Amino acid sequence: MSEAWIINASPLILFARIARLDLFERLTPKVIVPRAVLEEVRAGQHKDPTAATALAWAAERCVPDAAVPVGVEHWDLGPGESQVIAHGLAGSRWVVLDDLAARRCAVAHGVAVIGSLGVVLRSRQRGLLDAAKPWVMKLIEAGMFMDARLLELALKTVGE
Repeated sequence: MSEAWIINASPLILFARIARLDLFERLTPKVIVPRAVLEEVRAGQHKDPTAATALAWAAERCVPDAAVPVGVEHWDLGPGESQVIAHGLAGSRWVVLDDLAARRCAVAHGVAVIGSLGVVLRSRQRGLLDAAKPWVMKLIEAGMFMDARLLELALKTVGE
């Protein structure tokens, strides 16, 4: 199977809010959204007007939930994060996660991880964005949490 990215709810919602869901498809040949992630977004749609955009986009990339390995269950993550990692274990795949505990679980299981910040940085490196900082600031305005020092270091990696 070719490389795929499995998207969790937080990055899905954030990129819908800044109208840049296209970046996922431009960075990887295949995008996967587990059904549990779709259901998490659907459950919160009454609080978020951009959820409809996220749901429509995700529905076209939705896959059935997978069996969650016991080792992942022990991390006591949410259903979406657990499904993203379970799918990530299934081959040449990256998981797109912002939650720190979920990221640690993925790494502990040998799954490649990228977060919303990483998506913007990679997009900048590949010439899909003229600058990373304005898009990171939009993500922050849309609800992404970011340590100022980490942001500064991250932007230096792309010359900003």
